[in-house]
Amino acid sequence: MPLRLTLPLSVRVPLMVSGLMVVMGIIASQLVLTALVRSQERQLSDLAQSEFATLSTTLAPLIQRQDIWEMFDVLDRATQRVGGFSPVAAALVDEQGRVIVATQPDIHPVGAPGVALINAATPVGQLNYDSAQDQISLRQNVDFQGRTIAALIIDFDVTELAAERRQTWFWLIAGNLTATLVLASAGYVLIRRVLAPIGRLSREMSQPGGASRAFPEAMIPQYDTELANLYQTYNGMIRAVEARGLTEKRLSERERFVSLGRLAGTLAHEINNPLGGLLNATDTLQRYPDRPDVVQQSAGILERGLKQMREVVQTTLHMHRSDQSALPLTPADFDDLHQLIRPEVERLNQSLDWHVAITNADCSGLFAGPVRQIVLNLLLNAAGATPVDGRLGLHVAARDQMMHLRIWDSGPGLPAHLRPRLLSDDPVEPGGGLGLRLVRDLVNQLDGRIALGQTDAGYHMIEVDLPLWTQDDA
Repeated sequence: MPLRLTLPLSVRVPLMVSGLMVVMGIIASQLVLTALVRSQERQLSDLAQSEFATLSTTLAPLIQRQDIWEMFDVLDRATQRVGGFSPVAAALVDEQGRVIVATQPDIHPVGAPGVALINAATPVGQLNYDSAQDQISLRQNVDFQGRTIAALIIDFDVTELAAERRQTWFWLIAGNLTATLVLASAGYVLIRRVLAPIGRLSREMSQPGGASRAFPEAMIPQYDTELANLYQTYNGMIRAVEARGLTEKRLSERERFVSLGRLAGTLAHEINNPLGGLLNATDTLQRYPDRPDVVQQSAGILERGLKQMREVVQTTLHMHRSDQSALPLTPADFDDLHQLIRPEVERLNQSLDWHVAITNADCSGLFAGPVRQIVLNLLLNAAGATPVDGRLGLHVAARDQMMHLRIWDSGPGLPAHLRPRLLSDDPVEPGGGLGLRLVRDLVNQLDGRIALGQTDAGYHMIEVDLPLWTQDDA
């Protein structure tokens, strides 16, 4: 695939303007030179016609009399004049194509063939001057009493005109080149300055990682209404994105506390169960304080019940305390999750398949807080989607530098309208999908990936793979 060099707009536009100015300079130079050539050709044509008219009038009667010496004298005097456009040689050729007289008799003697002279000369009315020539040869018929009696051929010296044209060409090119470079440079600088606010806006929008920020009021180009509106629109977009981010963060927090509230009912049930036994044991102690066997049995009931309540409270606090995210993940965290989800599963009379096959070494680089929150939210969703007497499970394994979490259930699967919450980063409307967007955000923070699948038994499954950190990655 060919490599394409793409210049930014703030460079392309000034270069295009500069190139346009160069082209305009070249066109202007060509137009001036064309006008100069046409002007010189008109001047030459006028001078040549005047010269031919004068000589023809003088030579016509002399040709009739065949006065060769007088004809030679007339032509010789004409070629002796000095000027910017003057004859340097002349010849007369009769109707039979023979030379009558010439100012260069050694080259064109009297009676010599003159057809070549006629063919080499240009009719005066068709003058087309080439600046590379120092001489031009023109011809015109000499008429007498309405009859052509000879052809007059004159060679004109145009050295001064050629020098003038070359000098004009030089100064025109030099002047236009200088003017074009100055104007092109000025245009480049001016356009760059005009487009500087757009370049600044483009660079800010291209910040990696979505780190764009709103422009302060002092940086908005108030001198240009359109640019100012563009900056204001950009700032509005940035504020809208920030507001959306805050909203999603609040929604994630709300979903987190919703999951906690959902657990509260089952945890209250877990605490209320031993409370009944504790109250009965207390009543027994009050009735039979003098019976050691009853006191010992009641004390045992009190100890077991209080320990059970302590485990439930400690697990809940450990799950939701603020510094949880800084603690490393251990297999014990999954034991806590089992303790938390078990009451909900038992309340719904569901079967829970719990298979956690990892060691402390398998949890390298993962923190307890986000992993616990991911698993808890997905388990709560699985329990809610599974019918009474249904099945759900958690399988955890570590291999190939990845932690593999598999949460499955016998329910109908994740509804289509809730899948974007878990599988994409597109904005979602509030409501529905307990903690799914929170799970998505946490997995993204851990550079993990989420997918939907099925177990070998045909149960719907959510797959979460989290990369494990090793010492080599430091």
